[in-house]
Amino acid sequence: MEDLPVGLSDDELAAGLARFGVTGTPVYAPLGFGDYHWSAGDHFTSVADLTAKPLDGLRQAMETTASLSALPFVVAPLRADDGETVVLLNGRYALSVFPFVAGEAGTFGNPPPAGVNELLAELHACSPPPHTPAAALDLPGRATLAALLDDPGEWFSTSAREIFVAHAEVVRARLTELDRLAAALPPERVVTHGEPHAGNVIRTADGLKLVDWDTVGLAPPERDLWLTGGQSPFYALRWSLDDIAQFIEKLRAPHERSRDAELSMHYFRTTLEAL
Repeated sequence: MEDLPVGLSDDELAAGLARFGVTGTPVYAPLGFGDYHWSAGDHFTSVADLTAKPLDGLRQAMETTASLSALPFVVAPLRADDGETVVLLNGRYALSVFPFVAGEAGTFGNPPPAGVNELLAELHACSPPPHTPAAALDLPGRATLAALLDDPGEWFSTSAREIFVAHAEVVRARLTELDRLAAALPPERVVTHGEPHAGNVIRTADGLKLVDWDTVGLAPPERDLWLTGGQSPFYALRWSLDDIAQFIEKLRAPHERSRDAELSMHYFRTTLEAL
C-alpha cells in the first residue's frame, strides 16, 4: 500500500517490533496492494488489516509457512517473545516479521523468472504440515457481489456504483461460469503458495526466494501454476472476481482522497472491463 495505515500509531508499531527483538526506526516501504510494510535493519515487516484478513486465518497461514522453512526458497516468519508468528498491534492491525532478503524483486504482471515452476513442484510434492489450511474454492467476496447485484444501494463513491451497474450482467454471468468451472476441478490437493507471481519472487545470490505466504493452502496445483504459464480458467476468473470484490470494499469505505483510493478505482474499472 502506498498510504500509511489509518489508526496505527508509531508507538504501537514500535511495541510490536520490540516483541520480535527489533529496535531502531522502521522505514515505510510502499509495496503491494494489501498489507503494509516497513524495513527495519535486517528485518522486513508485514502489517495486516484485520477488517480484510481474519486473524485466525492469518495465524494459520504463518504457522504453516514456519513449518515449511526447511524448503530453501521459503521466507518464513520469525517468532515473537511468546513464540507467536503474528502479534496484535491494536484491535485492527496485526504484525508479522521476516528476515530481510537481499536481492532483486520482480514486478506484478511480469512473467515470473525461470525456475519458479521447479520451486512450485518441490512445494507441491512436500508433506502438508498438519495445520495447513484448505484454500477455499468459493469466492470470499461472493456475498458482497451478490448483494450489490440485487441492490447497488448508495455507495460512498457514486462513480464506482455507476461502473458496477454498467457491468452487472457480466459479473452475474461470470459468477455462474465460476461455479461451472469449479465442478470440473481435479480432486488433487497439495500445498500451494496461492500467489507465486513475479512480485512475490526475489532473485538472490542463493537462488530464488518466494515471499508473501499468507495465501498458503491446500488446493489443486493449478492454483499456483496458472500464474506461472499454466492454464486454469477457474483460477484466472476467480482472481478477477476476487479483485473486484476487494476493490468494492475499499471504495465503499469512507476515505479521503489518496493514492490508494485512486488506484482502487483504476483497477476496479479495468478489471470489470476485462471480464
